Amino acid sequence: MRTELVSEPGHPSRPNEDFASVALPAGGQGGAMVLLDGVTPPPADYGCRHSVAWFTSRLGGALTELSLSERDSPLAAVLAQAISRTARAHAQTCDLSHPRTPQATVVLARWSARTLEYLVLSDSALLFEAPDGLVTTVLDDRLSRLPRASLATAAIADSTVRNKEGGFWTAAADPAVAARAVTGTVPRERVRSVAALTDGASRWVDMFREGGWEDCFTYLRKEGAAALVERVRNLEDADTERRFLGRAKTHDDASVVFAEL
Repeated sequence: MRTELVSEPGHPSRPNEDFASVALPAGGQGGAMVLLDGVTPPPADYGCRHSVAWFTSRLGGALTELSLSERDSPLAAVLAQAISRTARAHAQTCDLSHPRTPQATVVLARWSARTLEYLVLSDSALLFEAPDGLVTTVLDDRLSRLPRASLATAAIADSTVRNKEGGFWTAAADPAVAARAVTGTVPRERVRSVAALTDGASRWVDMFREGGWEDCFTYLRKEGAAALVERVRNLEDADTERRFLGRAKTHDDASVVFAEL
C-alpha cells in the first residue's frame, strides 16, 4: 500500500489548524484516513480557553482511534462519539454553546476487504478512483450554495447559517451534527485509490481552476501530495492582483492525504 500525507500551515508563524492521519490496523486488513480543517476563530472572545489546533488534535486523534476500534459502527456514529469525547474534555472550562466554539470540517474514509465507507462534513473534499481511472468526487456543497449575503460578515454567518437548519454544518460540540454529514459506501473492488483535501489544497480546482477534480487526482497520483500543495503555493504567490484570491487569505493551511489501496 502506498500512502502520502502532507500538511502545511498557511504561514510559518501561525499554528497549523488542520489534522491529517492514515491508520492501518495491526491485523493488516483495511485502514482509515482522517482529515480535518479547523475553522479559524474570530479575533474576539469565543468562549473557549483552547485553540482550534487543540480542538482538531483532540477530535482527529479520537476519530483515528475510533475509526479502527469501532469498525462495526457507521462513520456517522464514530464522528458523534468523537465529538462527544472531545466536548467532555473541555466542557467544564469553556462555553461550548458559543457559535464559534472550536470546530472543523471533517473527511473520513474507512476501507475493508469488502467496502469503502466515507463521510464528508463541510467544505473539504474526498476523491476516490476506480480501477478504470474514473474519479468520483464527494463534496458537502451546502456552504457554496448559500446566498453571499448570508456570509457577508462572520457575525451574520454565525447568527443565521453556521450549524443551523438551512445553512451549513461543522463538527463542534454537538454530536447530533454527525447525522448531517454526507455519507456512503462503495464496493471495495470499485476503488483503487482515495484522497482527501482541505480547502487550502483544493484551491487547485475551485479557486485557481488548474483543472477539474479528475485532473487534480491525476496530478496528485503522478506528482505527489507535496507537489500539489507546492503548486497551490506558487499560484497564490503569483496572484498579486488577487484575480483569483479576491478577499480570501493569501495562504491557507493546506493538507492532502492519499492512499493507493
